[in-house]
Amino acid sequence: MEKKRVLVVGGTGYLGQHLLEGLSRAEELGLQRPYDLAYTHHRPAPPREMTDALAPVLAFRVDLETGQGFDSISETFGQPHVVINCAALSVPLQCEKNPAYATAINVPSSLVGWLSSFANNDSLLIHLSTDQVYEGVKSFYKEDDEAVPVNMYGKSKVSSENFISSNYSNFAILRSSIIYGPQTMSPVSKSLPIQWIDSMLSRGQEVDFFYDEFRCPIYVKDLVNIILILIKKRVSDENPMRLLLNVGGPERVSRLQMAEKVADVRGHDSSLIKAVSASSVDRGVTSPADISMDISRLTQELGVTPVCFKNGVQLTFGEAHVEA
Repeated sequence: MEKKRVLVVGGTGYLGQHLLEGLSRAEELGLQRPYDLAYTHHRPAPPREMTDALAPVLAFRVDLETGQGFDSISETFGQPHVVINCAALSVPLQCEKNPAYATAINVPSSLVGWLSSFANNDSLLIHLSTDQVYEGVKSFYKEDDEAVPVNMYGKSKVSSENFISSNYSNFAILRSSIIYGPQTMSPVSKSLPIQWIDSMLSRGQEVDFFYDEFRCPIYVKDLVNIILILIKKRVSDENPMRLLLNVGGPERVSRLQMAEKVADVRGHDSSLIKAVSASSVDRGVTSPADISMDISRLTQELGVTPVCFKNGVQLTFGEAHVEA
């Protein structure tokens, strides 16, 4: 039986590393057939911690703007059965300052072009999008609601979704909310949301949090599990997939409520948490107010119910007791 080949694009990022860790032990999680695993990176070399932990997983340097490096994957690894695209310029302010670069990275034209070059172009492309495709003027957006992004990050991700659906026939697009959870095997440089809140409150200083900006944060290992389920579906059923899913946690929480739950779990003084309006701060980029998502399609299609935010915080910090 031919081994199934899985490629993670953007494997050195936060989700990419957690996904590689999950994939490296996916057989015990229900992926029954044997497979080979590889990932791409943009830096000159992948972190030593990753190469040591994941050996013999293959790593390839790829430039997503030009597509340089994909030919090496074809020659060494072959056509992947599944590709998970985690690569993105995901900091909204950076996207606002450099819209051309944001579009070049976030719209996967070189990746789709490479996948389409195979004579048998039936690789499943799992693409990470964002809740910021929504305008943010109501609660619990559904996948069929119109995507009206208010910043360049969201616009680039809408463009990526449209590009994939118009130019590729086998895909699953996952609109993810804030992803949180433990640090990665090779620590990422960006600030992790739960760890940042914990760090700020542990100093005993007052901190401002928005009471009027709502999201559905998702625990990273729930997102990994969702992707593993999609890979399993591709392994067991080779029919093309055209799937769009909201991927968030089960709760609509404000930034203020997130901080309060972290304080509760970690035993911090909740009086340090100060409620302010998002309109009181100029972040240099427009941020949607309420992009909470309805995840009923996710539950129906894949049978997944992500953990609630408090439980995810407990799991992030390795708390022994997690409520049912």
